[in-house]
Amino acid sequence: MPKESNSLAYCTPAGKPLERDSLRFYNATPMRLILASHSPRRNELLRNAGFDFEVCPSGIEEGQPGSRELPEEFARRNARAKALRVAANSPPGSLVLGADTVVAIHGLVLGKPHGPYDATRMLRLLSGHTHQVITGICLARPPGEIVALAHETTFVTLSELTDEEIRGYVASHEPYDKAGAYAIQGLASKFVRQISGCYFNVVGLPVPLLRDILKVLSEPAADGENRPVD
Repeated sequence: MPKESNSLAYCTPAGKPLERDSLRFYNATPMRLILASHSPRRNELLRNAGFDFEVCPSGIEEGQPGSRELPEEFARRNARAKALRVAANSPPGSLVLGADTVVAIHGLVLGKPHGPYDATRMLRLLSGHTHQVITGICLARPPGEIVALAHETTFVTLSELTDEEIRGYVASHEPYDKAGAYAIQGLASKFVRQISGCYFNVVGLPVPLLRDILKVLSEPAADGENRPVD
């Protein structure tokens, strides 16, 4: 078993290290956790993993990516905005977690569908293809200091879906509040042919990545100083 390292080297499914800027650490102190989201899936993932936390939705509208903005940049930007919105009104001694999940395929970023036609469009795009599920996470302390910013990418391949399957799934209403219009942990589980990467990331929060970040933040640097930005 490889020895754990405080430097935290994350790899893609292809085994290539992520760009250094994809995971940035700032100052580190243990704090009480606040989830800046009303997502029942993120709430459940954290509770199942044994985290002690409070919930305070940010109310941030996720919007659309910029014309040259990469999917991971968009997810990180939204996560950052959510964390900072809640941190601005949070009590001292807390650590706010913001997260945003998007689906990307063929250069398109798919958020939550706006209705049945949009959900149908998304599912037809994903049918029979491999796509990326990207979750950006940001940790911030009041009133607005970012302590960590990162993202996780998982590759998911869906089976070829028939029109009848798509109609039936859309009629279930399950797709409507899910990025990419499907829930891997729900009725759509039968459509998933292959997954490469973190399953929890597809559900809505890369819990192992969060655990690793919190571990680093709770361990002071050897010289007793706060960890540098880079």
